[in-house]
Amino acid sequence: MDAIIKKIPRDAAARTVKRPSQEEAEAAVRVLLAWAGDNPDREGLLDTPRRVAKAFREYFSGYEDDPAEALSRTFSEVGGYDDIVMLRDIEFNSHCEHHIAPFIGRAHIAYLPAKQVVGISKLARVVEIYARRLQTQETMTSQIATAIMESLQPRGVAVLVEAVHTCMSMRGIGKRNVATITTQFAGEFKLNPVMQARFMELVRAPSNGFTL
Repeated sequence: MDAIIKKIPRDAAARTVKRPSQEEAEAAVRVLLAWAGDNPDREGLLDTPRRVAKAFREYFSGYEDDPAEALSRTFSEVGGYDDIVMLRDIEFNSHCEHHIAPFIGRAHIAYLPAKQVVGISKLARVVEIYARRLQTQETMTSQIATAIMESLQPRGVAVLVEAVHTCMSMRGIGKRNVATITTQFAGEFKLNPVMQARFMELVRAPSNGFTL
């Protein structure tokens, strides 16, 4: 089947911003090390600013990518298929915007095709793009659903994200292994409780150990 590639404006949130230089970023890390009470000039920390700056570029690489672009290559030849397309257990690592502390979890995504489908890896790519930005879990859940709804224009979208936040387990209240669950429904998934129930049933259905 031939793919349809749509030209979509770059995601406004991912537009290029003026970044400090590498030297400025490393200097900021040195300040934070001193603020923590350590000596940034001691042997074990001499190369830490460079490593942290490099790690930040990896952690937050999602700002350089556009989810709409990832979803722009679609296929209209689907043999009349019009039921749920779902990916579940998409693992991700992200950082909350409040404390820049990691939260780790899984995303489950489903949509009801209207006239086109997208390669399933592209849905996982959308999760990865938003996860590699600073945000809240609630925002990320909404962003994933909105990106799919706007780019594919399906009959409906459902997203469930479950994650454990280290800003809750390593600081503050100090409660470990508490899962946060967020959902976002659009189109038929929002209007039809039966479709929501089907989605939740598929999310929780046993995998029967199926792996490749």
